[in-house]
Amino acid sequence: MPETGKKIPALKGHTGDDTELKLSSLKGQWLVIYFYPKDSTPGCTTEAQQFRDLYPQFRERNAQVIGVSRDSVRSHANFAAKQDLPFPLVADTDETWCQAFDVIHEKTLYGKKHLGVVRSTFLVDPDGRLAAEWRGVKVAGHAQAVLDAIPTP
Repeated sequence: MPETGKKIPALKGHTGDDTELKLSSLKGQWLVIYFYPKDSTPGCTTEAQQFRDLYPQFRERNAQVIGVSRDSVRSHANFAAKQDLPFPLVADTDETWCQAFDVIHEKTLYGKKHLGVVRSTFLVDPDGRLAAEWRGVKVAGHAQAVLDAIPTP
């Protein structure tokens, strides 16, 4: 797990349109990497919609948004199309990204324990260094808080 001020790993993955996304190709701009548990669930849909609605403001601040979950490329394609998402969703089916950012932890759902993705967001500066992180995110107002953390040009 990268520490604040340290370089993030040089990860790559396939997106909903089945193209390869390399973090190294996005240097020179701010990156918002948000991890969420599952496509098309109520909280994850609301979170994606909030990032979508603020996306033009993220772009004005030279920031790219990337969503990451363990869902498949096909699931991401359907979710992105249904929600009209203008940013890529990485299909982390082998959990490489989740492990690199340490977002898989034990959770309890309906009284049963399981390993799952803890909703988390990471802000990476244009030099590829971790600038801020939010863990155990509550969806309401979160996308705005992330936007507010990025300096205006």
